Amino acid sequence: MDLYPEEFVAAIGPVLAAYYALACAGNWGAVVYCARRRAFFWAVVWLGVAIAFGAMAASSLAGRPPALAESVKRTIDGLMTPASVTVGFFALLVVVYLGRAIFVKRAVAWAGLCAAAAFFGASLADEHFARVVAEPDHVPIVAMVLLLGFFTWLGMAQAVENDRRLAQGLPPRETEFRDKVFTWPDAVYLELIGLVVATTVLIVWSLVLRAPLQGPADPTLTPNPSKAPWYFVGLQEMLTFFDPWLAGVTLPVLIVLGLMAIPYLDFNPRGNGYYTIRERRFAYLVFQFGFLQLWVLLILFGTFLRGPNWGFFGLYEPRDPETVVVLTNVALSEFVWNGWLGREMPRAAPGAGVAAELGAILCREAVGLLLLAVYFVALPIVLAKTVLADFGRRMGRGRFAIMILLLLMMIMLPLKMILHWTFGLSYVVHMPEYFFNF
Repeated sequence: MDLYPEEFVAAIGPVLAAYYALACAGNWGAVVYCARRRAFFWAVVWLGVAIAFGAMAASSLAGRPPALAESVKRTIDGLMTPASVTVGFFALLVVVYLGRAIFVKRAVAWAGLCAAAAFFGASLADEHFARVVAEPDHVPIVAMVLLLGFFTWLGMAQAVENDRRLAQGLPPRETEFRDKVFTWPDAVYLELIGLVVATTVLIVWSLVLRAPLQGPADPTLTPNPSKAPWYFVGLQEMLTFFDPWLAGVTLPVLIVLGLMAIPYLDFNPRGNGYYTIRERRFAYLVFQFGFLQLWVLLILFGTFLRGPNWGFFGLYEPRDPETVVVLTNVALSEFVWNGWLGREMPRAAPGAGVAAELGAILCREAVGLLLLAVYFVALPIVLAKTVLADFGRRMGRGRFAIMILLLLMMIMLPLKMILHWTFGLSYVVHMPEYFFNF
């Protein structure tokens, strides 16, 4: 049920006040931390940030929560297309990787966290954004983003520190952890504390938020949109671009088999037992791209940006089920024959035999089949002799073939997504006569 603006502000104000108060307390902790380390410049900086968050908390409690200007929200929604978000997220990963020596600094990371907290709080003052984020089954995804960002930063920081030590001829930091503790009571004591904290969080969570459970299934009522659970919503997003046999069967199987094959494909003896990027650059980049770009981003797409009719909506855009989305799904063969050549697609004459029909289909899909052959056959051969020549020599043909197949399937997903969003391309090869679409 939609709320009037006054009712929404009255409801969200105390929540934002508590949120900004928590951010203020965190910055006060940063002030104390920096003061004890005699980093007085940063202590003054975080003191100013704490005061700013405190003012935001007071303003929210008074019924005037800080909010983004309507022009800013319209600009963000206008810039947020599926292709721009995908390319922008990839660019962010590249920038973070290249500037990792800067981003792992605690002051930079804390400043980024404060900026993200301020932006998130100002966004919560928008009713449409708050409604999407505050859904009971969306709240854990927000927490997942926070935890994922922290642990990704922590692992990268430890890797950068070890790379610096290795460059100086020093051993990794993990080799210094030689102290041993008893399982009982030391390790069990810490595990008990973790158990109590986790149980407390779950109890509070269950009391504050209603479980996202619905009534009995009604065959006459279909939810719009009908979304899979968050851990499967990435696969549901893939179904937009691929046939079910590929998105629902082949790709998940390749994901599982690929993860199982990692220990057998790995030939690098360095970088085991400690965090490092320099000694495992290829493995690090592939994992970051595969996990963050191809999995986490798809979860965020399906959770926060997909609305009625599986349309793509901006962060502050109302989820209107009457929104009409223009779909232009065109197979590559239609582009080639009808668009570029200006001719009808080849068709077998009525009553022609199976061979004639198959020949017409192969002629129609010749360009798509050629592209697939170049991508999955010719490209691996070229890579094995050029960029990945060292990999091919050290891994052998069998392991190299498995690795390159997994890599090409990974890269194929964002390529197909961008082609679909920009050109309306549905299939590279479209053979409905034989139930084969790729």
